Amino acid sequence: MLVPLGLTERSDTLYRLILRQPELGVPGVVDTLGRPEDEVRGDLEELTRLSLLAPSWRADGQLRAVHPKAALDSLLAHQQAEIAQRHRALAESQAAASALLSQYAELHPARETHEAERFQGLDAVRAKLTELSSRTRRESVAFMPGGAQSPASYKASEPLSQELLDRGVRIRTLYLDSIRNDPASFEHARWLTERGGGVRTVPALPMRMYISDRESAMVPIDPADSTQGAVLLREPGAVAAFCALFDAVWETATPFGEPPRRSLDDPGSQPRELLRLLAQGYTDEAAARRLGISLRSERRLISELMEKLNAQSRFQLGQRAAEHGLL
Repeated sequence: MLVPLGLTERSDTLYRLILRQPELGVPGVVDTLGRPEDEVRGDLEELTRLSLLAPSWRADGQLRAVHPKAALDSLLAHQQAEIAQRHRALAESQAAASALLSQYAELHPARETHEAERFQGLDAVRAKLTELSSRTRRESVAFMPGGAQSPASYKASEPLSQELLDRGVRIRTLYLDSIRNDPASFEHARWLTERGGGVRTVPALPMRMYISDRESAMVPIDPADSTQGAVLLREPGAVAAFCALFDAVWETATPFGEPPRRSLDDPGSQPRELLRLLAQGYTDEAAARRLGISLRSERRLISELMEKLNAQSRFQLGQRAAEHGLL
């Protein structure tokens, strides 16, 4: 079926019928499928827009389906364009979120307010997260960058997650693709999904983040160094912005259980993310931390990219990436 490539089930059925019986014409299709003519014509227009049907049918009524190979190429092109658009929108959301965090970091309020509370150090942040979790009633979502954690850390978090699930709380967590290569991380993700939690992965995440019931958001004071502490936001506008950021990343992430995207043609793949980080001036060490992989793995990825793009140097790699529209 072509539904995963963007067609509706009705359009998919119609396209297959036209492939088998192109001589039917619109009246014949209406009779065969038993659908209203205006509905059939709407689906024909959709197939024409996706370049699966030649537009000449409007003039002579002859339904000319495009060859399946060309049709698949067209659908894949449409889907790639939509993915690229979603990632552009996601990048804009991440930039807006980072700007908002920078503003909070500069405020340094003398006292806590109802809208924002500051917690200095990891111990204070963990204590507050435990308190927030105990009060969560509907949904708990989080960004978890930084790659693999220790088995003891995962084991310590599981009773808390189990308590949330037992209360009917919906858990959704985004990790880095790199956790799939760590046995303890992989086992923890499997444990969570088997109990009804949602786990997806992406090549990189903008910051660590926790949102409770879409009413409060805990984000780091400094997105580049979460050990400094965190800010707890309750102001509806700020929380809504971080919820929108989470939803946008979740939509394009890879569900746990499916292989992560590796193709250089995929805007959401790890190789493409590495190219973007290098183009933004990240060092090898900083790029490796952002992807949650070792420096050795990061440099191996760069070597593979240079080989694929026939580049002899880092500078030429950037040129080749720009020439191929990968940045």
